[in-house]
Amino acid sequence: MERIAVGLAALGRPAYINLGRELPGTRDVPAMRAATHEVLDAAYAAGVRWVDVARSYGLAEDFLASWLAETGHADVMVSSKWGYRYVGEWRLDAPVHEVKEHSAARFAEQWAETRALLGDHVNLYQVHSLTVDSPLFSDAALIDALAGLSDQGVEIGFSTSGPAQADAVRRAFELEAAGRPVFSSVQSTWNVLEPSVGGALAEAHAAGKRVLVKETLANGRLVVEAPEPLRRIAAAHGVGPDAVAVAAVLANDWVSAALVGPSSTVQLASNLAATRVSPVADEVAELAGLAEEPEEYWRHRSHLGWD
Repeated sequence: MERIAVGLAALGRPAYINLGRELPGTRDVPAMRAATHEVLDAAYAAGVRWVDVARSYGLAEDFLASWLAETGHADVMVSSKWGYRYVGEWRLDAPVHEVKEHSAARFAEQWAETRALLGDHVNLYQVHSLTVDSPLFSDAALIDALAGLSDQGVEIGFSTSGPAQADAVRRAFELEAAGRPVFSSVQSTWNVLEPSVGGALAEAHAAGKRVLVKETLANGRLVVEAPEPLRRIAAAHGVGPDAVAVAAVLANDWVSAALVGPSSTVQLASNLAATRVSPVADEVAELAGLAEEPEEYWRHRSHLGWD
């Protein structure tokens, strides 16, 4: 379980792009807070000690903060992200759910918000969806601010998305402030449908960086639309396709932790069955054959509806 992290993207707000979400009948704030606490309780009982949130995940930081306060757990690693602002106003039909901005002002504002909610619990603070064309790379004030937070003992990382993830990973780890690397951690999308960033992540791991893998289930596609080989391998192991998909991530020795994003305790238990699955060589090769062209994968993802 030390290589599993639970993400709250699907629980911190009423609408998200994950397929197959299992949520309370009503998605008001009290119901979503209670559902979040139930998942966190179950994850902790199972041995998970890493929770990942973001400023744009609706009230995810708030839900996590209230859970930490109620339980008193002091051994939970918390990672959060800044760069997107949640603007969905708790509506399923919001025309826009989040807005991105990589600037020194946004960083300062959102770090203050995160710190106000989670205090010293935050171990890792990440730039949300860093791309090769982000203004961050030429913003000296922002780079200095990130380095300053690192000097205070908070690990600084970044997440990536899109077909050019590998380029973003390599460029970001070259970034320095006062002769020292700015980033020590990366969170990228890698799954059996979209493994194109794997080489860059392996390089990062070899260089001593922390590698966190997100969207391990391809936003639910690998459960709701599981390819036949994945379903067959899952049946052979007596688990669901989600467990095999997560196990395929964990099979990479460069992965520090794999993120799962369940919206119920039932989904969590199914996801965590991955820790009991060790795909054999033939199965690993068959799963590798499911890879799509990155451009096609991300095109498909961009058309997933918020629900």
